[in-house]
Amino acid sequence: MNRNFFKAHPWHGINIGENMPEVVTAFIEIVPTDTVKYEIDKQTGFLKIDRPQKFSNIVPALYGFLPQTYCADGIAELARKYSGKDIEKGDGDPLDILVLSERAITHGDIICEAIPIGGIRMIDKGEADDKIIAVLKDDPIYGKWRDISDAPKDIVQRLRHYFWTYKMLPGETSSLAVDIDDVYGREVAHEVIIQSREDYRKNFG
Repeated sequence: MNRNFFKAHPWHGINIGENMPEVVTAFIEIVPTDTVKYEIDKQTGFLKIDRPQKFSNIVPALYGFLPQTYCADGIAELARKYSGKDIEKGDGDPLDILVLSERAITHGDIICEAIPIGGIRMIDKGEADDKIIAVLKDDPIYGKWRDISDAPKDIVQRLRHYFWTYKMLPGETSSLAVDIDDVYGREVAHEVIIQSREDYRKNFG
């Protein structure tokens, strides 16, 4: 019997999936019920407390990243190509993903299979910080969607609004740091995932 006595590093030690970009393995850090923002400690691979959620906005879906991806020069070039904006670099993190599920997932630090259907082109302080939108594989409600056009506009708007406001201070009417450039469909999402894999290969081998 094969046994793994050591926990794989969620970023470097987990495979993104043999059928990527159509189906990907996502590592989930936080869920909608979390009142604390967790994220992976890049050095150890353990989930750590980043900060308590300061305000009332909560993440609207399972939120994490795609293993063995990286947002660097290639992701920045892709964002420049589609937005026409001056984007200096990627944000230097794994590619973020939101996974929609009809089921209540009560905690993070888990992996799941997800089907990318689109994404949000977000520019944070001049850095490309794309958010892939996906549905949980075999989910009874969302699992049939294959493109962002299948999702009701209210759900897409909720995702946009979260990222537009999650860094906003009380009393502000907009976030100067965050630019939600566009919401794109499945084909561009696949292109972003493939490019983030290439950025990872170039930087980590």
